[in-house]
Amino acid sequence: MLYSPFKRLKSTHSRLTNVFLASISLFLLATIPLLTTPDSLFPAIAQTTNARQAEGDRLMQQGNQQYRASQFQAALNSWQQALQIYRALKNRLGEGTALGTLGGAYRSLGDYTKAIEYSQQSLAIARSIKNREGEGTALGNLGVAYLYLGNYTKAIEYSQQSLAIARSIKNRQEEGTALGTLGVAYLYLGDYTKAIKYSQQHLTIARSIKYREGEGGALNNLGLAFLKAGNPIESEKMLIDGIQVWESMRQMLGSNDANKVSIFEGQANTYRTLQQVRVAQNNPIAALEISERGRARAFVDLLSERLSSGSTNPVINTSPDREQIHQIAKAQNATLVQYSIVYDSFQIQGKQVGRESALYIWVIQPTGEIAFRQVDLKPLWQKHNASLANLIVGNQEFLAVRSRSSFGSTQPQPDLPTLHQLLIDPIASLLPKDPNARVIFIPQGSLFQVPFPALQDSGGTYLIQKHTILTAPSIQVLDLTRQQRQKLSSRQSNSGNALVLGNPTMPSVSPSPGEPKRQLSPLPGAEAEVIAIAPLLNTQAITGAQGTKAAIVQKMPQASIIHLATHGLLDDLRGLGSAIALAPSGNDDGLLTAEEIFDMKLQASLVVLSACNTGFGRITGDGVIGLSRALISAGVPSVIVSLWAVPDAPTSELMKAFYQNLQNNPDKAQALRQAMLTTMKTHPQPRNWAAFTLIGEAE
Repeated sequence: MLYSPFKRLKSTHSRLTNVFLASISLFLLATIPLLTTPDSLFPAIAQTTNARQAEGDRLMQQGNQQYRASQFQAALNSWQQALQIYRALKNRLGEGTALGTLGGAYRSLGDYTKAIEYSQQSLAIARSIKNREGEGTALGNLGVAYLYLGNYTKAIEYSQQSLAIARSIKNRQEEGTALGTLGVAYLYLGDYTKAIKYSQQHLTIARSIKYREGEGGALNNLGLAFLKAGNPIESEKMLIDGIQVWESMRQMLGSNDANKVSIFEGQANTYRTLQQVRVAQNNPIAALEISERGRARAFVDLLSERLSSGSTNPVINTSPDREQIHQIAKAQNATLVQYSIVYDSFQIQGKQVGRESALYIWVIQPTGEIAFRQVDLKPLWQKHNASLANLIVGNQEFLAVRSRSSFGSTQPQPDLPTLHQLLIDPIASLLPKDPNARVIFIPQGSLFQVPFPALQDSGGTYLIQKHTILTAPSIQVLDLTRQQRQKLSSRQSNSGNALVLGNPTMPSVSPSPGEPKRQLSPLPGAEAEVIAIAPLLNTQAITGAQGTKAAIVQKMPQASIIHLATHGLLDDLRGLGSAIALAPSGNDDGLLTAEEIFDMKLQASLVVLSACNTGFGRITGDGVIGLSRALISAGVPSVIVSLWAVPDAPTSELMKAFYQNLQNNPDKAQALRQAMLTTMKTHPQPRNWAAFTLIGEAE
């Protein structure tokens, strides 16, 4: 996978489609500076106090800010408005800047025709006003756009022109960028000698100007070029050096979790390529160590920091080696199953296209044995024009509400037998025979959306009928949630202090972006659910107007168990906007967001979000950014969330059964399994019982 520091702009299309497109984009190199114009350039663009000029500059800056906040359509609108103002004022420099910015944006959206159109216009203006730096940048943008289109001849032509200008004006960063693009173009053409030559020159420049991101990208691409050239030893060296660069960059960010997640998006490629190298060297255990080292790193840093806060024995945050992985499996008394999706580039209709190539699966027994299996994913798209993401068809929508009926019964369902064939069949003999023994699945990418309990074997048996199932973002996160549980156990005195809320007076929200707000529908089933389970937890149910956001937020830090049965809202662009619907009061809108939960300090040993799509958010290289991650970050070791829009009545039955089981058995995973088996008898369709997943600790 080639390194790309650009983020693909996301539309409001299917979340699964976005995830797969994002994976494809990782193959392509685009080291031209970020598609927005630095704010520092605006004084140079405008030397006048003209109000219209100032408005154009303001719109450009506003577009920058909107882009950084993932408000992509709004950013495009702002830049388009600025472009019109600059044209009206005949400000050619401003016009060229706006055109170049829009060209980069459309390239990131995958609209290469528009990207080329805007970049060509920007190039023409730069040449007409003899703006050599703008000319070089526009040429570089065109080179990258043609690289995405698979037109390597034009990509090389434009990149060579950009390189010549960069050298003539002594712009070292642009020079490195052009060299890097040339390296990728020749790699796609199969000319590994030239690919290595240009990437090495890119690396030399990045190091000379201390441009760490360029250095890491060049090392990543060199690693891939050496691998393709049949030199795994040199490839491994480049990739390890690249990982050291990435990790030093993340350390410099300190405790800034959002920035760590953001930069890890591009960095994850290097870890995945090194896994391929080590598997090719017949060293799958070393590949597992790299797989673990390359996932949920920002999450691990965050949990480690919060666990060690005020401690005389701070947590040392290093990724686990083979022995430590064994110790974690032993401490969990569980079989761990870690998945890693491997991507590669293939010639399809004359273009290099990124596709899922293989699935790596490691099974770690509580006794320490580690087994490795590899699944070929190429037949999925070669023969069936499908992907893992296509198979994992959920019922998620922008507004994923709990329904009084079987919501989504006419919508596409996950392909449960095929998913079982790919994910479970290769390792079935390695899983425990005792159905009460725990199996902890550690997904990656689109696999976070897999309803593991509902996977169905060739005989029609569901996985939950054979195994007790949990999930986790990484093996090391499991170790940290266990430490959270131990920390809670040592200080928790009131085990009966539960917070149970259901069917609050509903807030008003927009069903989708831009639409007028409307009040969410009431959930009588959720109210009946909490009235039934509250006595089991020795508490009073909170319903209706009592369930205000202000009241619930005040009670949450003292509660030992938190159960929220209401509507859930999904944010798959930013993740932290995912929310739980509570009753509005005062000036608040009644929505408790993941961003707000993230900053809480909770002592609950268990949080159950009995709502829709609460297990989702923005899928990243660091895992799922959303409600579950926020709750674990806030100190909760065990979280139960849903993977789709759950139907009201079966969910109520399942939750009652869960807490009844929990009274007799403190193992939350076993209690949830038994609740699913009970609900399955009266509501046999998986959509009615398989949505919920337990993340973190079973006990």
